[in-house]
Amino acid sequence: MKAVIQRVSRAQLSIDGTVRSRIGPGLVILLGVKTGDTEKDADYLAEKCAAMRIFEDAQEKMNLSVLDTGGSMLVVSQFTLYGDARKGNRPSFIEAAVPSLAEPLYERFVGRARALLGAERVHTGVFRATMDVELVNSGPVTITIESKQ
Repeated sequence: MKAVIQRVSRAQLSIDGTVRSRIGPGLVILLGVKTGDTEKDADYLAEKCAAMRIFEDAQEKMNLSVLDTGGSMLVVSQFTLYGDARKGNRPSFIEAAVPSLAEPLYERFVGRARALLGAERVHTGVFRATMDVELVNSGPVTITIESKQ
C-alpha cells in the first residue's frame, strides 16, 4: 500500500457538486492499494499515518502527530498512485489491486484509523467514485509512505 500524506489546514471532498466530507486541521491521505497487499499492510499504514510527527510543537519543530493535535483525517482511495509511466505517455495500472481486493483493504485502513483517532475524526470519499478534493496544504508538508519496501 502507498499513502501520500498532506498536512492541511482544511480540506473538503465533493461528489457531483455535493460536499461529502470536510475537515479542519489534519491530514489528507491519498491511499493506493497494490496487488499482493494484505490487512497487515492496511493496519501498518494506518498506524504509521496516525503517528507521523509532522505537526509543529511550541518550539516550531515537527514533533506532533495528528493523534497529539486532535486533528482529523480525510482518506481518499486513489488507484492512480500505482500508475507506471516509465514507458510511453499513458500510465499502466497493472500494479494496482483490482477493486474487489482493494476496497476491503481501503475499508480496513479506514477502520484502523477510526479505532486510533475516533470515528468522528476520520472522513472518507466513496470508493471508485469521481471526487473533487480541495485542500490547503499547510507548510506545505507532503510525505509518501509505502507498507512494503
